[in-house]
Amino acid sequence: MFGKWLCTALLLLLLPVNLPAQETHLVAYAGFGGFQAPVWAPKDLGLFDKYGFKGEVILVPGSVRQIQALQGGSINFAQVDAATAINAINQGADMVMVSGSLNSFPYSFMAQKEIRKPEDLAGKKIGILAVGGATETATILALRAWNVPRASVTIFPAGDSMGRIAAMSAKAIDATVLTYPDINEAIRLGMHSLAEMSEMKEASFPMNVMVVRRSFAEKNRDTVKRFQQAYAEGTYQFMTNKERAVAVLSKRLRFKNPKGIEETYQYFARKFSFPTRVSPSGLRNILELLSQRTPATKIDMTLSRYLDEGTLDELEREGFFKRLTGNK
Repeated sequence: MFGKWLCTALLLLLLPVNLPAQETHLVAYAGFGGFQAPVWAPKDLGLFDKYGFKGEVILVPGSVRQIQALQGGSINFAQVDAATAINAINQGADMVMVSGSLNSFPYSFMAQKEIRKPEDLAGKKIGILAVGGATETATILALRAWNVPRASVTIFPAGDSMGRIAAMSAKAIDATVLTYPDINEAIRLGMHSLAEMSEMKEASFPMNVMVVRRSFAEKNRDTVKRFQQAYAEGTYQFMTNKERAVAVLSKRLRFKNPKGIEETYQYFARKFSFPTRVSPSGLRNILELLSQRTPATKIDMTLSRYLDEGTLDELEREGFFKRLTGNK
């Protein structure tokens, strides 16, 4: 009897170790812009379950905080911008990009109504989300494209999109970059767009990349592959099924205005990338920018240091993407 009890006790002790597939994997998104939809859609459309991926999506504001949470082991997958991911990897973080769904800036450069042209930004204050993140990178690239000296403006963190809109309304900042549906709120309050950044040649920038710890990917290849399937189909369904896409946005966006939701859908449905791959040219743009910004630091330009699309390559060989599109 004692031997039977001992075997049962040992089995119970060993069960958690032997069943890692039962662990819930946390997938982070950075905010409430429409470009977060590739994380929302797989969960809301039941695609995590479809592909046997046990996951939950959680808000971790900003790419920098997501990287910190990922490195600390609090989350397993993070949708961040490529510049933040590359910075972290170059600083020694155990991370790698595995896929992506948006390869251009989704921003409009919004300004106070009296700022009518880029040159008017001289002497003005520009709000960003965080130093080193996508909003700062987008701002610097726009200034460079317009030949507005970086030293002629003041750039500083001014909160999330709603905080920056409030700061503009209070005249605490003069400009910022925003995405849909926040652009509509800024326009309603009297601001206007100086430029649509996705139309600028400098906008080849992987905005949405999925990042995991490299050590996690090596030990949990099947889990990563299952996630990749859900992420890819979620992105594809958002792009091609308006009814489902609008349902996702209606649930997740803070703005519930039907017109704003419609505009957000129309904008992002034609911007997302499928298959869900990261633009190599966009990565090179970032690496070149980092090299110019930190000339004293040697930047490794080898893309494989930052990107591992091995699971996507495997899905491609298996015909997964062709089956989703009906091109068997």
